[in-house]
Amino acid sequence: MRNFRIDPDLEVGTIFEVAGSSLKIALSRDIKELTRSHSGRVYDVGQIGSILKVHMGRQLIFATVRLLRLQSDEETAALRDSENHAPSTQDRRVIEADLLGEGWYNVEKGKLAFTRGVSSYPLPLQAVHLITKSETGQLFQSAEDAQNDGIQKHISIGTYVGATRVQCRANIDKLFGQHCAVLGSTGSGKSSAVAAIIHSVLEHVARENIQTWPSIVLIDPHGEYARAFGEKAIVYRAYDALGQGEGQEANLVLPYWLMSSDEFRSMVVGKTEFEATSQSNIVYKALTHARLVEAKLARSAIGNIPLELLDGRHPEEPIPCAGISDEQILAFDRDKPRPFKLQEFREHIVGRQAKRHVNNSWADVTPSEFQRDYASLLNKFRVLTTDSRIHFLMDEYKEGGPLLSDILGQFINLRDGHESCLKIVDISGLPNEVAGPLTGAIARLLFQYKLHQTRLEREVDPILFVCEEAHRYVPNRGDAQYEVAQSAIRRLAREGRKYGLGLMLVSQRPADIEGTVISQCNSWIVLRLGNSSDQDHVSRFLPDSLVGMTKMLSSLPRQEALFVGEAAAIPTRIRLRTLTPEQLPDSNDISFAAGWSSGGTNEDDLSTIIARMVK
Repeated sequence: MRNFRIDPDLEVGTIFEVAGSSLKIALSRDIKELTRSHSGRVYDVGQIGSILKVHMGRQLIFATVRLLRLQSDEETAALRDSENHAPSTQDRRVIEADLLGEGWYNVEKGKLAFTRGVSSYPLPLQAVHLITKSETGQLFQSAEDAQNDGIQKHISIGTYVGATRVQCRANIDKLFGQHCAVLGSTGSGKSSAVAAIIHSVLEHVARENIQTWPSIVLIDPHGEYARAFGEKAIVYRAYDALGQGEGQEANLVLPYWLMSSDEFRSMVVGKTEFEATSQSNIVYKALTHARLVEAKLARSAIGNIPLELLDGRHPEEPIPCAGISDEQILAFDRDKPRPFKLQEFREHIVGRQAKRHVNNSWADVTPSEFQRDYASLLNKFRVLTTDSRIHFLMDEYKEGGPLLSDILGQFINLRDGHESCLKIVDISGLPNEVAGPLTGAIARLLFQYKLHQTRLEREVDPILFVCEEAHRYVPNRGDAQYEVAQSAIRRLAREGRKYGLGLMLVSQRPADIEGTVISQCNSWIVLRLGNSSDQDHVSRFLPDSLVGMTKMLSSLPRQEALFVGEAAAIPTRIRLRTLTPEQLPDSNDISFAAGWSSGGTNEDDLSTIIARMVK
């Protein structure tokens, strides 16, 4: 059967108003039910998000249904005048649709050439038709083919609602290269949507018989994704908790010396401290000194300092090693990822900074001054170095320890290393004041890695950074505990695409994500959002022609979403692919009804749980 022909069986109404980006369509009076049968298939009429077509000679205009309602009194009068007879007493139904694009169907080739945007507008009284399943498939295929250039760039992430079994495909380059967001309330299937997208990426074949080799780093704050990918992923756990998950596991190696001065300061000062400039400066001075010592540019603070070496300086100032000039000290960059010793850091605070000038000599400050300026900082530092949960982070640097190449190798796909393409960083159980700097350090490390690559190196090694619970790390308010993560992810969002570093934000509260970051996303997969402020927030970032689609967000069923933006061939409503139970994240809510009827916890279970708690 020839596609895109004028078929009276598919006609559903006539246009009575044309605006710059929308149409108003009066449904035919013979439509008693909002369905039409055609070629043995039943089509819904007026389904929100479905596509209609208007024939204009060889040209076709496509529009997406936004609203179905009854006509107003003014519209009734206009229709009466245009039809030249009095209207029926029965109320007439009206469809409002947003213009989508235009196309030309080549009968000889049996192909549609589709482009976004409309150059010629339909006129009032022109007929409007439903689009069939096969036509829908050709429409989306045409839109997708225009984006391919010899490499298959599209992955199937689900099916289009209203077009049975027509696959919805997303453009990888635009989905990840221009950043994307997956948004949805708790229980809407947000984690499953992320898993579905990543599974599709891992299964993608770019050319015949050539499997892709993606590089994905996923920050997992709840420890729920390990089950979804099994042997396809390596799960790095942030503290000694191996054997608690599934698939490949490894302890995360991310030592403190890898952090920038701001990240280290944020962790040591902590959100509960009064972060005065003086406390920040104490950390910055000690950190600079410790790195200078390791670089053999300054003398160690461990042990007594011969007064003649001070040469009039305050003891906190770096004392150059023999042959080292003050200019070399001043030119030193304290933010470079150079190892240093925690003992050196602490001794500089206690033995160098906590000094004052007395009788032409240097003496320790008074106990009250020490308590006021240094004690709380040193106490917090001691807590960090003795916390077993962050031993991987605060273990004292030793010669022969992990190198920068070893640390980066955890997140980079080395083609000859037979590693998994997906790296999951499980930070569940970490204190908030550590989780923020840790996430920021990974984001900054990846950005610095991409920044120092050549253009050719970036082209063969793009990386996707998936930030779950994004509202925690880039909040739209000034939470001190996430300041450094916010700064790192903000830079990644602004500049990452130039260097082959993509960002996927995942959140249940889009209104709580910093606007600067979320506005950098050019593709959106939006599941059900019940909160009105979240809906309004999303609508502000969408093109004007798509804002009307946000009105359906509160009523979307689980697993359905709006897919809009650059990566979508056509913005529409989709049903995300169905995964097997083994492919789903461990994010299901606990059933109270089933749990309370199961018999509960016995004494042996309690003892086992307590053993884990105190281990």
